[in-house]
Amino acid sequence: MTQSDSRRRILLTGSAGRIGTAYRIHAADAYSFRLVDLRPTADAGEHECHVADLADLETTRALCEGIDTVVHMAADPRTWADFYDDLLGPNFKATYNIFRAAKDAGCRRVVFASSVNAVFGYPADRQVRTYDAPMPGNVYGASKAFGESLGAYFGLREGLSTLCIRIGAVGDLSHIVGDTPVDVRSIFVTLRDLCHLLDRCIETPDIDYMIVHGVSNNQHSWLDLNDTRSRLGYNPVDDAFNPERSAS
Repeated sequence: MTQSDSRRRILLTGSAGRIGTAYRIHAADAYSFRLVDLRPTADAGEHECHVADLADLETTRALCEGIDTVVHMAADPRTWADFYDDLLGPNFKATYNIFRAAKDAGCRRVVFASSVNAVFGYPADRQVRTYDAPMPGNVYGASKAFGESLGAYFGLREGLSTLCIRIGAVGDLSHIVGDTPVDVRSIFVTLRDLCHLLDRCIETPDIDYMIVHGVSNNQHSWLDLNDTRSRLGYNPVDDAFNPERSAS
């Protein structure tokens, strides 16, 4: 970033992952990114890149310096992952480190990638609201519930604006694998809708703490979108039940 560059500085963790890649391409001209992942981030262009382990607090502190907003996508996403061998470092230690380091560095906001897995313990016939407490369906979901709780603490007690996105099933329907407790179409989100939601999470002012739901404009939605639409101006265009009718 040059001295004349007035764009927000965004720390994007998990920048080599599927969502991180889609978002840094989508917003490449809107923000000045500091990209970080456990593996190199390809085709980063002008943006700053790091290979780093966020389970180390001092490393995370250095990455948060000079940042406006942290978009924390980094995690082990496997719903069957083992707590000690797989999740403890990237999903628990790294998540705490991000919040602690962002607050101490004076960052304005953290956008945390939670997951629909944080609420998969609810019945399939009960629509989940943003104000419903986490009820994880697996230990991975419990790691995301942990992040939502940290976000509430830092947002409401330490003054670090935090939005937690319960991200649904991402991609196109052909990419969704494995069993879910609900019709996968009712928790589906396209990458373009998710990128739009991330834009709104970064730019919407005057939020201390908020859970938002990351699903598309599906005809039937297991995750209620009313709060997310009204407070963020989120306007998803795709519908997993009627893909031919989705906006082009």
